[in-house]
Amino acid sequence: MRILRVGVEMLENSHKLRVTISGLTFRNPTILASGILSSTPGLIRRVVFNGGAGGVTYKTVTLKPRSGYSNPVVAVVKAGVINCMGLPNPGLNGVLEDIIQVRKILPQNVPLIASFASSDPGEAQFIAGRLEDAGVNALELNLSCPHTRRLGLEVSHDIKLTESIVESVKSVTRIPLFVKLGLQDNIVELARRVEGKGADVIVAINTVKAMAIDVYARKPVLSNIYGGLSGPAIHPIAVRVVYELYENVSIPIIGVGGVEDWYDALELILAGAKAVEIGTAIYRKGIGVFREVCRGILEYIESEGFNTVNDLVGLAHKR
Repeated sequence: MRILRVGVEMLENSHKLRVTISGLTFRNPTILASGILSSTPGLIRRVVFNGGAGGVTYKTVTLKPRSGYSNPVVAVVKAGVINCMGLPNPGLNGVLEDIIQVRKILPQNVPLIASFASSDPGEAQFIAGRLEDAGVNALELNLSCPHTRRLGLEVSHDIKLTESIVESVKSVTRIPLFVKLGLQDNIVELARRVEGKGADVIVAINTVKAMAIDVYARKPVLSNIYGGLSGPAIHPIAVRVVYELYENVSIPIIGVGGVEDWYDALELILAGAKAVEIGTAIYRKGIGVFREVCRGILEYIESEGFNTVNDLVGLAHKR
């Protein structure tokens, strides 16, 4: 690939990186994933203004406060990172003021997406309405967390319940609804069903259920025993899932899973993702990973003779 001199100003103003997803314009195709540096205005400001993220997903909120699991909740393994945070958050009322402040500080071309979780259609409807009133640009329904009881992946195993939640949320909101799906055997069918109930975007995937054992203590490392594996090990799985979803749904897809550099991001885009979420890579590379990915994508576009990043979406399907 030809090496170009791409400065920060060029990255943030290049129309070649701009993407539109369900009516929302992102200055570039990188989005901060829910859960990492996404729970306070100060942290989010750093990720956007110092890091260059194109969008932000606020940490998953539930109706009532959750303390999450007790320590240890993180295990670093050869394949990546396993966490069992348990969706800790101060509850809906505890985040609304921060969300209002975050929206005020973000540029208009950096959408704010609010992640939320619920196993009850009426409750989900209420949460979604309050988040919309707080000024978020989109909602992300978390149906993908693999280690939180009665939330996340456990909810999506019940397709009828999942359909009911999506339908209930869509009945009271005007902003786009992103549905984040985790790894499961029927993920394609599930994506079709939520699309049929009005979902605007599919986000895939989340962490993959895993565990680590301390061979000297001879017991599981994590307090919850099981957690979610993130990082490079799950990236090929995410690419496969996005590729399959692209051939089976008509709504936009956002790819997540093990994005550590521009090459990883482009794999997901070529598989069919319009944008990518980045999370675990921040632990190893810092917030500069967003600009690093964007710089690589822009250099690829220039050197390979494409006009914009949109020309690359799903290109791996063309034979």
